[in-house]
Amino acid sequence: MLHYNIGEIIMHLIKKIIILPLIFLFLSLFPVHVSAQNNIVVLTINGVINPASAEYLVKGIQEAANNNEKLVIIQMDTPGGLDTSMRIIIKEILNSKVPVAVYVAPGGSRAASAGTFITYAGHVAAMAPGTNIGAAHPVNLMGGGKGDEHMMAKVENDAVAYIKSIAEKRKRNAVWAELAVRKSVSISETEAKNLGVIDLIANDLDALIMAIDGKEVTTESGTVKLDLKGASLKYEDMKL
Repeated sequence: MLHYNIGEIIMHLIKKIIILPLIFLFLSLFPVHVSAQNNIVVLTINGVINPASAEYLVKGIQEAANNNEKLVIIQMDTPGGLDTSMRIIIKEILNSKVPVAVYVAPGGSRAASAGTFITYAGHVAAMAPGTNIGAAHPVNLMGGGKGDEHMMAKVENDAVAYIKSIAEKRKRNAVWAELAVRKSVSISETEAKNLGVIDLIANDLDALIMAIDGKEVTTESGTVKLDLKGASLKYEDMKL
């Protein structure tokens, strides 16, 4: 036959009632911080900028931010595309909490038309050897339609104001950006680096990552120092 000491049972319950809330209080004062993932997310654009590519890039950037990834790299080769899709992508980059590097690569690639705007928007802008950027006149962003002269002048002025605002935000060459829109000028990666259109030339992804490790960029979360040593590349391909 078991005998229970009522006093001991009551004291035991009282201790639980007092101690457990104290434990929860202590944990609330010293929260557990979720460490960042050790990944660099690579998103790839090979072709025109359209609603599908915009959705792909926006989703990729948002997921990277939600997962506390270190960096997103958009590796890009594009002849341009739609103005509306381009602006959706740029808005996401400019308001991203995770740093975004736009990399025109591999050799033989281009960032024409909409691609020029997107490259300017990146927290880091880079190109591989043998690439080019420019030819950003808005006729290319409107699907080739010319329209009347008055309307085209309004569209052109709007595009100039847009790319100049991006250039000023990223401290890149706004004068050349305007020429790329008004005169459809295009330049090589070497000229782009010399003119302050891009930050660097990199032979490949490894070279890009090594070059920007330790670089400080400003995101919507504030100033971020890129800590990329030991980070793994995480490729997120566009689903067809």
